[in-house]
Amino acid sequence: MSKRARVRAPELRGRSWINTGGKELSLVGLRGRIVVLDFWTFCCVNCLHVLDELRELEEKHRDTVVIVGVHSPKFAHEAEHRAVVDAVERYGVEHPVLDDPELATWKQYAVRAWPTLVVIDPEGRVVAQHAGEGHAHAIEKLVAELEAEHGAKGTLRRGDGPYVAPEPEPTVLRFPGKALLLPSGTFLVTDTTRHQLVELDEDGESVLRRIGDGTRGLADGPADRARFQEPQGLAPLPDGTVVVADTVNHALRRFDPATGEVTTLAGTGRQWMQGEPTAGPGREVGLSSPWDVAWWRDRVWIAMAGVHQLWAYDPADGSVGVTAGTTNEGLVDGPGAEAWFAQPSGLAAGADRLWVADSETSALRFVDTDGTVHTAVGTGLFDFGHRDGEAGQALLQHPLGVTVLPDGSVAVADTYNHALRRYDPASGEVTTLATDLREPSDAVLVGDDIVVVESARHRLTRLRLPEEAVRVEAVAHRTRREATEVAPGTLLLDVVFQAPAGQKLDTRYGPSTRLLVSATPPGLLRSGGGAGTGLGRVLELDPEVTEGVLHVSAMAASCDDDPANAYPACHVHQQDWGVPVRLTASGATRLPLVLAGLDEGGADGADGTGAGADQTP
Repeated sequence: MSKRARVRAPELRGRSWINTGGKELSLVGLRGRIVVLDFWTFCCVNCLHVLDELRELEEKHRDTVVIVGVHSPKFAHEAEHRAVVDAVERYGVEHPVLDDPELATWKQYAVRAWPTLVVIDPEGRVVAQHAGEGHAHAIEKLVAELEAEHGAKGTLRRGDGPYVAPEPEPTVLRFPGKALLLPSGTFLVTDTTRHQLVELDEDGESVLRRIGDGTRGLADGPADRARFQEPQGLAPLPDGTVVVADTVNHALRRFDPATGEVTTLAGTGRQWMQGEPTAGPGREVGLSSPWDVAWWRDRVWIAMAGVHQLWAYDPADGSVGVTAGTTNEGLVDGPGAEAWFAQPSGLAAGADRLWVADSETSALRFVDTDGTVHTAVGTGLFDFGHRDGEAGQALLQHPLGVTVLPDGSVAVADTYNHALRRYDPASGEVTTLATDLREPSDAVLVGDDIVVVESARHRLTRLRLPEEAVRVEAVAHRTRREATEVAPGTLLLDVVFQAPAGQKLDTRYGPSTRLLVSATPPGLLRSGGGAGTGLGRVLELDPEVTEGVLHVSAMAASCDDDPANAYPACHVHQQDWGVPVRLTASGATRLPLVLAGLDEGGADGADGTGAGADQTP
């Protein structure tokens, strides 16, 4: 076994613990176990991907490994303890979670973005750090090595972990996602946490039937045997069937209300990864966390939250393909092939516009008939709040749903503001239609009423569309994490990548690494932008631009290092960062971003500087 760098792991500090039966945990108390810290926040789709990646590791090594989620909020709403408790149940988290609203543990470990994984050995030392998604194979191998090493030393302690399951609550729905009014006047709702579709009577409360057996999985067939995994969006097709965005299965499903039959339209059941096809036969192309769907211009448009794009499925030939977005995360308008989105999560079709709730930029966007992307409300990744008025200065907070109203205006399920908002394209004004809604995620029109999916109250709520908007006091926020202070002038950007144990960089066909750098505003970068093959870059920052965001995308390909295997398995490690920076004379002259490994180029080499696939700070 190669010698591994080991540094002391700081103790875990935060507000309170979840999933421990009220007990407080400490690294000292977990000594003898392998601990994996998962720094996450529940708005971040990349964090949700990692939760799913860790499930197999968690089950396989339950007697030696303790996964601890460290919830480190971006949005103001995510700092509410009740919201964190809800998210832990909503996403099926089956390990202890530390609620850290002040980012105390985040700062101790020098984490830069979500998600970041830190591995701590049984003696309480940090031995690895990984940024973003796709590291389960590397962590699995490391865990096996640590089990063997510390088993031989006598420092490994096996046994039951500290996880205590919460008591289930008997509600009709559990964190419903989206809803659809069927021609019969009944409602079809995605019962996300229970992995089902539910048909409710016209009252929005009485259950007529459930579709899916309630078990996580991907299975077609009749209603009582089909399986979903955290389904979200719904859209009617002209033939009377319904398309379902089966989010965690990375698939599009079709439900026939007449027969109850469920089939699969698109997706392989595996998450799309960089380098894979972005168009082709629906059943042969991978998808990535499809969150909502809408029928517009003879195709099913897909809010592909996992890769910050819009895709479309064509029922005429069964094909899927990208329609807008580059996979870079941010707010950039323009032709579809050049636009940037940030976790699009809600769609609604108008006559000449497809409306998009772009959640991570707290924005309302739209695509016109020429395929050009525009922003109606929102300014970027780091500004959010509850402010009405002229659209250019109005603020939303992580909206998940959008609904076209009869007058051509748009209702926005402003999820983290617990409100229903309205944008009027004619006047360019944003108003508030209703407040005191608990995490609304969608809304559907029913005559003169609007029925809102109150996800965190586990119900549908019927409201009369008001003639005048509700007035609320304006509130503006910026992300809770402070900007990184860097010196003006020369800045060394250093992406840290150490191939996981048993792997080496794949140089058989040329350079195996790639680095892409840009900035918002563009004038922040005097030089050093663009694409290159090295993971280090000298940037020149304009001292006249005192604040901005550095957008960094890095890729490294590594293959299993086994001379006896002529066809070794290869792995692509790719992450994107959006790093808010503030230029100060005393700021850092080196910006390390950890792709995989530990940053040993810092002042003490102790804690590493993690970063994640989510381009939030």
